[in-house]
Amino acid sequence: MTTYFIDLRADSVGGNPVTDPGGIVIRSDIEQNPNPARPLDTSLLQAIQGRDVLLGTHGFHVSRANGIANLSHWNEWFDLGPNGLFVGVLWPGDSRWVPFIDYPFEGDEAIKSGQLLGKYLVAKFLSAASLSFASHSLGARVVLEAIRGLSGSPKLKTLTLMAAAIDDTCLNNEYQDVAQSIERISVLASHCDEVLKWAFPGGNLLSGIITKGEPYWDGALGRYGPNPPDRPSELFGSPVLPDSWRFGHSSYINCSGAVSGPPLESGQFGPLPLVVPSDPQAPLPPGALAQPSGTEMQNWRQAWAAGFVSSRYR
Repeated sequence: MTTYFIDLRADSVGGNPVTDPGGIVIRSDIEQNPNPARPLDTSLLQAIQGRDVLLGTHGFHVSRANGIANLSHWNEWFDLGPNGLFVGVLWPGDSRWVPFIDYPFEGDEAIKSGQLLGKYLVAKFLSAASLSFASHSLGARVVLEAIRGLSGSPKLKTLTLMAAAIDDTCLNNEYQDVAQSIERISVLASHCDEVLKWAFPGGNLLSGIITKGEPYWDGALGRYGPNPPDRPSELFGSPVLPDSWRFGHSSYINCSGAVSGPPLESGQFGPLPLVVPSDPQAPLPPGALAQPSGTEMQNWRQAWAAGFVSSRYR
């Protein structure tokens, strides 16, 4: 199974997005550095014809090679149905030198990348049956900006934001127009996300002074969930993940290296419930524990996240 990538990066590490859609390079997990004389553009455009496409992107502080590795492995756990196709999106979210100082404000490259992606999709993805999106961390801004560029398109279907490093009110304020342009939105958030706790200071450094609900409170969507929790109307109920599941910031798609999910005899993580358990101490989902040892399976969280995105994508 080939995984294609829309590469918005000008450089393999750091740097900026390419200046215009003409500079975008299509890569694959098999041909990570395709021969310029034989570009993969035609192969990708043939692959998307009439397909329900899911575009997924990584987050902050990820190089091109790591983005390809993580998203390629993550793709192995999707169940998108016979007409589904996953396409990865690579963007330069690793261009700053001091990540924990400017992490919540590292939006310039994400915004530029998202606008670039939107233009590319408008020009090249007309033959796709539908477009859905999934993101991790600061990749939320990339997909939100891309969807804004596609506003009004009847092809827009679903959006899943995981560990989103963006203000928890964004779906009701900054990106309200985007939320209204897509069929269904899902959010995965976790109180165990220590990166968003310490690297999103607007809602945390003053935690002892300003509490949730105060007018100046500003938290991360990927740690607290949407604020308010019942808006916009396109939001599909997504309580914060149970604390007992211990979902950290890297628990969603960061699965490079050896891939071992749930034991084969237990199958995929499904059928997944459409609503995440609201009990903070809910038991781990089926397949998370190896049988008969009862130890946690490597990468089960990443496999579960892929299953969740699959269930919301349909």
